[in-house]
Amino acid sequence: MASRLNPYISFSGDARQAMEFYRSVLGGDLSLNGYGDSMPQVPPGYEDKIMHAMLETDSGFTLMAADVPPGMEHKPGNNYAVSLSGDDADELRGYWEKLSAGGNVAVPLEKQMWGDVFGMCTDKFGITWMVNISERG
Repeated sequence: MASRLNPYISFSGDARQAMEFYRSVLGGDLSLNGYGDSMPQVPPGYEDKIMHAMLETDSGFTLMAADVPPGMEHKPGNNYAVSLSGDDADELRGYWEKLSAGGNVAVPLEKQMWGDVFGMCTDKFGITWMVNISERG
């Protein structure tokens, strides 16, 4: 396997729901491994929590996630965003519509001063997404 770089997002108990949502947005194959599947003794409350999830799409996207492990604090921040970019306007607009539904739009998806169509939203799980549609030259 070649090396790759991809987002790995931590959730506080709703990783399964978030990853199933992202599969509904992006398509692809989702694998879910729960704490209960991998540990002989599961801490109370972790029977249905996700230890590792991976979504791989036909477009070549990989998104990984997990519920924070027992004893770790969940510290969401604003120092990251997941970015989707390319020149397939219909595909990217479709992702935007689904990701922004039920969330908060910080920058509407529209033509920007640099010439591309760009938008930024926070989805219903608190994850920030940036979508950039490149104008073909």
